[in-house]
Amino acid sequence: MRIVAIAAVADNGVIGSGDDMLWHIPPDFRRFKAVTSGNTLIFGRRTHEQIGRTLPGRRVIVVTRDTDWSDDGVEVAHSITEALDLAAETPEKTCYIGGGSEIYAAAWPYLTELDITHVHQEPEGAAKFPLISRSEWTEISREVHQGYDFAQYRPTPAADA
Repeated sequence: MRIVAIAAVADNGVIGSGDDMLWHIPPDFRRFKAVTSGNTLIFGRRTHEQIGRTLPGRRVIVVTRDTDWSDDGVEVAHSITEALDLAAETPEKTCYIGGGSEIYAAAWPYLTELDITHVHQEPEGAAKFPLISRSEWTEISREVHQGYDFAQYRPTPAADA
């Protein structure tokens, strides 16, 4: 199963403020919808609640520590491994990790790809994306736009010992 972190990341690594969207890039929203439709999305509870609705046309799994939490149209998991086990029930689908920062960090060891919108801003915000290290990740494509770039990464092959 492909496990892909998908995120919009500012030049300073910020992905969120905890309150609201930090930028509004309609082409990024359209691309996110096109790429994730028909697949599985894993979000943390706060990210899901910030979106404000269940995204249609996708299987949504929400990770929360709250054993009493539920929401219509989503599956609930209590750890990233439980969420990935649920996602593995449909291995023909790509599993997208959609945030927030704790979910990206927990999923990091399991990722097979990164799909990043690099936003050329440096906003204030507490939520950050893990560092994309060149020793761990190789950029395989980049589409440059005014104010942002779409980039895809794959794990860097291990050097021969």
